[in-house]
Amino acid sequence: FPVWGMLEKFAPAFLAGVPTIVKPATPTVYLAEAAVRLMVDSGILPAGSLQLIAGSARDLIDHLDYRDLVGFTGSASTANALRSHPNVVHGGVRFTGETDSLNAAILGPDAVVDTPEFEAYIKSLVTEMTVKAGQKCTSIRRAIVPATLLEDVIAATAARIQERVVVGDPRADGVTMGALVSREQKDEVKERVRELVAAGGEIVLGSLDEPQVRRADGSTGTAPEGAFMQPVLLHFADALAAAAHTVEAFGPVSSVIGYDTVEEAVELAALGGGSLVATVATHDPDVARTVIEGIAAHHGRTLILDRDDARSSTGHGSPVPHLIHGGPGRAGGGEELGGIRSVFHHMQRTAVQGSPAMLTAVTGQWFTGAPRNLEGPHPFRKSIAELRIGDAIASPLREVTLDDIAAFANTTGDKFYAHTNEEAAAANPFFPGIVAHGYLLVSWAAGLFVDPEPGPVLANYGLENLRFITPVSPGDSIRVTL
Repeated sequence: FPVWGMLEKFAPAFLAGVPTIVKPATPTVYLAEAAVRLMVDSGILPAGSLQLIAGSARDLIDHLDYRDLVGFTGSASTANALRSHPNVVHGGVRFTGETDSLNAAILGPDAVVDTPEFEAYIKSLVTEMTVKAGQKCTSIRRAIVPATLLEDVIAATAARIQERVVVGDPRADGVTMGALVSREQKDEVKERVRELVAAGGEIVLGSLDEPQVRRADGSTGTAPEGAFMQPVLLHFADALAAAAHTVEAFGPVSSVIGYDTVEEAVELAALGGGSLVATVATHDPDVARTVIEGIAAHHGRTLILDRDDARSSTGHGSPVPHLIHGGPGRAGGGEELGGIRSVFHHMQRTAVQGSPAMLTAVTGQWFTGAPRNLEGPHPFRKSIAELRIGDAIASPLREVTLDDIAAFANTTGDKFYAHTNEEAAAANPFFPGIVAHGYLLVSWAAGLFVDPEPGPVLANYGLENLRFITPVSPGDSIRVTL
């Protein structure tokens, strides 16, 4: 989070031309500071585009107004405190929050032992429990599985952790899970586990004792001075126990909960009160449809995990920029910022009304009806530095004949009746009779506006928003105005 989380928010703001003030969590600020220092010292960034606050933000939000944005990732309690600030409530400061949630992974009833889905489920569960020591907003906190498979899931999870997970100093060879971010965090996680146990949870894997860790020198032993913790799996015999769906131990901790019917699994997932992500491991389309339709309103993102996508999927905890990474309710009601959506999020949009000439002058984009410059060299002969808004060409007319349409149909194989059968075309309410192919007209258009000799223009990589709206019949003429 000190690096990835910061860059995730900084990058789209930078692309939108908005300066960023970064306020990382205090226990990890030393790492964020090192990253920011490297970026600033590189000289790549404009002065002031990236700034850092170490420690408390104090009265920072007091100085913001409706032109500013706050993007927050962290606990629900802190998000609620920020969201209730007068400058957010009354002053128009835009706030988006992505907060902790009790994400679920649902094992379908068809995903029994030895199926690819069962294996993929166990792999995902262990990964989400142990990557970053389970201190991820997307970690799986609730493993919702068929009651008949409870023992199998617990045993398989234990076997994979024993086989794959080595706790210790990341500098030591073979270590796969490091420490939590601080000893305070370790104490907090253990306290939440005790709360879960008091509410009916039973620790079926791991313990709260100091783990055996691999030190940087390769030796093994306990390290109470560190923030190491064993992976812990709890089981709730009472699937409806409130704590299982409301208390989050933000570390390598998950709870396994049994269900009897798919509908019950949906109800259990919804008890999380809004989550970032849920995984459904099933190869049964009916199960997938029932679960996704039932849980979608409670989640920002869902993953259907089966034998066909297990190897290629980015996984439960790995959203990609063009997907929503956020969720309703407890998850914050916002979304992490990625992709083009995030760039637009940082840009204020204001409607401008005026004549085509004025709109062109103000925006630097040509609008239909604004003056054109048809004089001088063909635009293809001009470099970008020489082109001006309004530079244009108007091609000569070219008449479309029935022979042209027939030749295009024979060459391309597109012999759709609207281009080849006069009677059938006339019976179609859209056409007066045989009409020219839309792609014939596009091909001709290229020939009408292109200046063929080598020059500044290197390639044409396609068209956007191309539509064929007006029928063109034999005897009609077309021209291109560019």
